[in-house]
Amino acid sequence: MPVEVHIPSMLRGCTNGARTVRGSGGTLADLLVDLEARHAGVRSLMITEDGALHRRLLVYVNDREVRGVGGLQAVIQDGDIVTISPALAGGALGFAAAAALTGRWTTATAVPERR
Repeated sequence: MPVEVHIPSMLRGCTNGARTVRGSGGTLADLLVDLEARHAGVRSLMITEDGALHRRLLVYVNDREVRGVGGLQAVIQDGDIVTISPALAGGALGFAAAAALTGRWTTATAVPERR
């Protein structure tokens, strides 16, 4: 049973638009080598020149972020689900800070005013 890999939109150009692909490998690094053989360009978009996982990506194996379980050496087993996701920054606090700095903040409603 292969590993199921969920592909974010930013990498789907390498998978002919497929949202989910299959792969195999004993570690995340092995899986990425296998994916590269099947979908050229995927690995190079995920790995930095010094061989590390790009900071702009989060990779989960069965809902556990790989940086906490070995990074590229995280163990992958048949039947696992690997999810690749872009790392997001900012969020609600970023919008709140921008609204406060531009003077578009309403303290009564605690949301930015619309213009």
